[in-house]
Formats: sequence, C-alpha cells, structure tokens
Amino acid sequence: MIQKILIANRGEIALRIVRACRELGIKTLAVYSEADVQSLHVQLADEAICIGGPRGSDSYLRADRIIAAAEIADVDAIHPGYGFLSENAKFAQQCESCNIKFIGPKSKSIAMMGDKAVAKDTVKKAGVPTVPGSDGPVENESEAVKIARKIGYPVIIKAVAGGGGRGMRIAHNDISFAKEYHVARNEAEKAFGNGSVYIEKYIEKPRHIEFQILADSHGKVLHLGERDCSIQRRHQKLIEESPSPFLTPDLRKRMGKFAVKAAEAAEYENAGTIEFLVDAKGNFYFIEMNTRIQVEHPVTEECTGIDLIKQQILVANGEKLAFDQSDIKFEKHAIECRINAEDPARNFIPSPGTIGLYYAPGGHGVRVDSHAYSGYTIPPYYDSMIGKLICYGRDRQTAIQRTYRALNEYLIRGIKTTIPLHKAIMCDPTFIEGKATTAYMEDFFARTPTDLFS
Repeated sequence: MIQKILIANRGEIALRIVRACRELGIKTLAVYSEADVQSLHVQLADEAICIGGPRGSDSYLRADRIIAAAEIADVDAIHPGYGFLSENAKFAQQCESCNIKFIGPKSKSIAMMGDKAVAKDTVKKAGVPTVPGSDGPVENESEAVKIARKIGYPVIIKAVAGGGGRGMRIAHNDISFAKEYHVARNEAEKAFGNGSVYIEKYIEKPRHIEFQILADSHGKVLHLGERDCSIQRRHQKLIEESPSPFLTPDLRKRMGKFAVKAAEAAEYENAGTIEFLVDAKGNFYFIEMNTRIQVEHPVTEECTGIDLIKQQILVANGEKLAFDQSDIKFEKHAIECRINAEDPARNFIPSPGTIGLYYAPGGHGVRVDSHAYSGYTIPPYYDSMIGKLICYGRDRQTAIQRTYRALNEYLIRGIKTTIPLHKAIMCDPTFIEGKATTAYMEDFFARTPTDLFS
C-alpha cells in the first residue's frame, strides 16, 4: 500500500497532489528548489527537502537528487505531475528499478508514445485514423521534399521528440520547405537533443480535441470525455473546455472508442490523454498521446465528478477502476482559463515579481487551482502559469457567463497577468458561438485593440 508520496513538481499541480493525498490519508514529501521555499506546496506538505538551485536543470530535472530524496525519506511512490520529468521514460525506469512506484504509466509506454513517429505507427496498426505523412523520421531534405509533394502542401514538419510547439514548422511550397526543414531540425536538436523530424499533412484551421483516458493494471481502459483545446497561442493552450461545442453525440462516441483503442495499443496504465485534430467536416486524426496528467484536467473533473489525481494514485496502488464506461456521465459544462504572469499587451512578455494583492474569485460553480497568494514572489525560472480558473454550470452559456463574472472578481496586483485577455475572449462573438479553431487567436488579435489587455 502507498503510504507516502514524493511530489516531483512545483506550483499549483504540486499543491493539487498534496490535497488529493491528504484526502486519501497519504503522507507527502515536497521537493523544492531554492527559489520555491515560499511556495504553498512546501508549506502544506508533511515533509519538504530542498534539492538544488533555482533553475529547473539544477533541481526539478535532477532525477538523481529526486531519487536520493525519496530514499532518504523512505517514500513508496513518486508523483511527477506534468512537465519536468513527467514524461521521461528513463526516470520512470529508475523509479521502477529502485522499487519506488512511479504514479503514471510504465516506462515502456512512455517511451513508445513519447516518440511521435512510433506512437503514430502504433495506433495506426490498431486502426486509429492518423494524419497522412511520412512513415517515421526523414533524415535528409531530398527525401523529405518528395514526401511533402506526395501528400500535398501545406505540410507540417515536426520534431520526433517534440512538444510545446518547438521543432514544429509549416511549409506551403518547395521553397519554404527547404528553409523550414532545417529550422525545425535545429530547434529540435537544441530543445530535445534529438534533431529527427517527420512530415505530416497540415490540417488547416482544425479543432484540437483531446480525450481523457483512465486505465488500471487489470485491463480496464475508459475515456472520460473530451476537452476542446483549440484556443492556443504558438501551440500553447490558453483556454480549455468540456464538452466541445463542435462535437455531435455520434462523433463524440466514435472518437471516444478510437481513443480507448489507442491507449490499449500502448498497453497503457494510469491517466493519459489522446489528442486529435478535427477538420471542419468532422474527420479526425490522432496526433499524439500525453502520458501524464494534463494542466486542463480540472474541466473533466467538474464535468464527470471524478477526481483524476486520486484515481492516478489508486491505480498506481494496484486497485481496479470502480466504474465502467456506462457509469461516466457528462452533466455539466466547464471552462478553464490559464492565468499566466505575462503581459498580453506586450507580446506576452513574462511578468515575474512580487504579488502585492491576491484575491481569488469564489461562489457557486467557481474553482481556482493556484499556489499564489498576497506577498508571494513569482520566480523567473519556470513556466509563467500561476493559476487556473475553472468555472462550470448546467450548460455552456452559464459557464461562459460565470467565467466572465469570476474573471472580474479575480484581483492580482503587482504583476501583469492574462486575466484581461480572458475577459475579452469571453465577450467575443466567435468564442461565444463555439466557432473557435486553432487559428482563432491569430484572427482575434488582428481585430482586437491591445489596450483591452492592459
């Protein structure tokens, strides 16, 4: 039985895990960098150990220090959260070798689905629709151009080991392809230490829709519905909602079945996400699997009433999922806004610093996941997200109205945040009508004065 968990992360997700563990009666160990000594998860965990300097490379990415802390504190399991080492197959394998439970999938599944070319081939063999493209990495420009011409422009060049929009470039013809191919390889090499890329047909203005997966170690694989993550800037999600305003019941059912098939093909255990692109005609294509809990998991929790972090821990403990696919009901609509310490009026420049006043909104149908508080200093070393506002109601209109109300109550002084941007989006007709695609933000900025965000 799991009795103590090391939380190998920081910020709001670390705090979220502390809370889930406390409700389950499980002790927690927080590991933290020198920059995070003020962080709430450090204050609220049962124990805390500093593992290094302020930069992630000196602390949260140091697998050796995390394993050492786990052994010193005699923990049973490690929860990696998202980011940092959460999708690092080598780290998961190290945990397994040290007889420490990694709260996530097996290292084999992480490795399989972490290589996008292998992942695509794996789900394709299981009959899951995939975007037309190369049968794996392409190692030279001449081969890549031939593939691009065969599938037809525009094409997208993607890093095999990519994520977060890095090592990803779009080409519309042979001339632009030559340039973008080498840029993508260089970006991939610098970001991931692996310059391999593959080629896919570029689906113009699609919806980005992902399905939440839960799988236990006894062979049961379920999906908990979809999240529409189409509102993005430079491939970084800004707003997520569930259910998608675009999917019909029939399309949702078909996509859910294929999401489960993809997870089964990966012999998956624990929580994960199957991501699809969906075109205007309802054709959908697998693009990748995220082998971890997602930032946007709360919208699924509020729609289904299922605590995903608790389920991760129970599955890691060897327990069977206590419900079947037919038991999962979608009775609410939920929207999540990522509250980042950035200035949207100045090209989203980061805004670290000390928060003078912090007041989180409340009331019926409002949830805030955040580690911020009045007097907290946001360090400049990590991702700029300082919180997530999740609002839910009986239907989408209620969720939008509630989100706008809550954003107006959310007070953060001393730094710039994305709150004004989210308020503007909640009033935008294209968003309200449920017509946002992955091209939404580019169009929104072209027609919206930036002084609305200041």
